[in-house]
Amino acid sequence: MENETPSLTLMAQRQRDRSSPAARFSYALQSLRRSLVGMVGVGIILTVLIVAIIGPSISPFDPVKHNLRARFKPPGYTTEYGTHVLGTDQLGRDILSRLILGSRISVMIGLVAAAIGSTVGMTYGLVAGYFGGRVDAIMMRVADAFLGIPFIVLVVAISGVVGPGLVTLILILGLTGWVTYARVARGEVLVVRNLEYVTAARVIGQRTPQIILRHVSPNVMSSAIVLAAMEVGSVILAESSLSFLGLGVQPPTVTWGLMLADGRQYLGSAWWMTTFPGIAISITVLGIVFVGDWLRDVLDPRMRGRD
Repeated sequence: MENETPSLTLMAQRQRDRSSPAARFSYALQSLRRSLVGMVGVGIILTVLIVAIIGPSISPFDPVKHNLRARFKPPGYTTEYGTHVLGTDQLGRDILSRLILGSRISVMIGLVAAAIGSTVGMTYGLVAGYFGGRVDAIMMRVADAFLGIPFIVLVVAISGVVGPGLVTLILILGLTGWVTYARVARGEVLVVRNLEYVTAARVIGQRTPQIILRHVSPNVMSSAIVLAAMEVGSVILAESSLSFLGLGVQPPTVTWGLMLADGRQYLGSAWWMTTFPGIAISITVLGIVFVGDWLRDVLDPRMRGRD
């Protein structure tokens, strides 16, 4: 046993070295250079983030200012104040300026909601998978029961009690997506908890919280990151759908989904009110999907062997 313990300890150290942040970052850069899909996705996401950050300084018009004399003007319409490149809406507000402002709120909703869902879900799955047995059975039955609640029913119930709003929407979207993370994390932990380096950590006397944080969680983080990247796109789409139904963000806050909701009754006469927000949502979600696909190749050890 005395000879086995140093060997197991060395195996644990080698495992941590191979999964060090520096090694993963170097591999990610090499993979990005070889992946056209990854480069396109990263380019789209960086562009959206830059626009969201510096939006107010590049908006050609005030995105919330009304100009009833310029209502329903098509793309390219020019006034004494400038050219409305993407046209105007029912209140004469510039569509391009509202798209720029809406990117900030929509992206923030996607990122924060995905962060909440992944944190809650991964923690839940780590605990359930590591302890196993009766603890795992009880925790996963709770997750299954939560998963059985229809999403729209839960949204309507919470919105009816708390009231619609930005914070409410973020919490709803974040806390309704945790089950997927929990199931993925739990499945991977059931395999990882019996591997040699986890056994080595137990043998040398590390406590359970240390083992989970230092040895088990790094092995499920790759799946969490990929899933979160995909979930950001799903959250943006969900926000758009809920805003379209009147259950999401309320005016005067500007989001892409709310812009779609505003333009739905003018599809025949002012197609640009819904077309351009729809294109913005589609391109952003596509970029996130591309990044998620690339991250899967980077973070999944089974995919590395194919290079």
